[in-house]
Amino acid sequence: MFEAKPQNPALAAALIFAATAFIAGTTLLAKALGTGTLGPALPALQISHGRFLFAFLAIGGVVMTLRPRLTRPHWRLHLGRTTFGWGGVTLMFAAVAYIPMSDATAIAFLNPVFAMVLAIPLLGERVGPWRWGAAAIALCGALILLRPAPGSFQPAALLALAAAAVMGMELIFIKKLSGRERPIQILLVNNAMGLAIASAAVWPVWQPPLPGQWAALAGIGGLMACAQACFVNGMARADASFVAPFSYATLIFAALYDMIAFDVIPDAISMTGAAIILTGALVLAWREGRAARR
Repeated sequence: MFEAKPQNPALAAALIFAATAFIAGTTLLAKALGTGTLGPALPALQISHGRFLFAFLAIGGVVMTLRPRLTRPHWRLHLGRTTFGWGGVTLMFAAVAYIPMSDATAIAFLNPVFAMVLAIPLLGERVGPWRWGAAAIALCGALILLRPAPGSFQPAALLALAAAAVMGMELIFIKKLSGRERPIQILLVNNAMGLAIASAAVWPVWQPPLPGQWAALAGIGGLMACAQACFVNGMARADASFVAPFSYATLIFAALYDMIAFDVIPDAISMTGAAIILTGALVLAWREGRAARR
């Protein structure tokens, strides 16, 4: 399941598309838990704890069943990746409790832009005019979604913007981990360390969940484990530049789920901002693909 796979672009696209549906599903459940739809609203720290708890149980079960060969992990890189990953997930779960899922998801797509900027001092990468232009386009879209006018400004959108910045830092650590360890080991260590961090952070705000909330927390963890498995296997079957655009389908599913579950229909500002962010992100993905081929 996590070994090297023959190239199959069609299957890779299908797997990435499925991963986006699962990821949007976790955001939907997080919104239901954070807005009090399933009982007293749970804090974002507790929702992210449930995400890591049940994802670790799911991935741990796969490891116990398949018993893959594990090597010595690069603990410092894992700690950096997991810390920023946990922070990004928690901020994202906090954001969707206050703003439409489509807005939060679109803003979160700025994470490769932040990663590009951070890669200059941290990885020594050179950034050309095409990449700077793509970043500027995406940031303009984010500014639109922030609705900076006095009567329409969304302070909670800053949480999603912070989530994108933190997840951009996570991408730096993912780049450093790439090729060092097997994907199944990276997922196992990531979720185990994430559970430890989330358990320490949630202690001051923990409140006993209702049965329905336990089910939703388990759903978040299970869906995230499925999304990670689909993403890893999809990336193994095609070039990153080919599968990257399919990951933006998360926005479609987020808007659809929000409309069905909460009767939230994206307005013209949301659609305009999201379209501009996606344009910038797609240009950046295209440029990264050309750079990788060279």
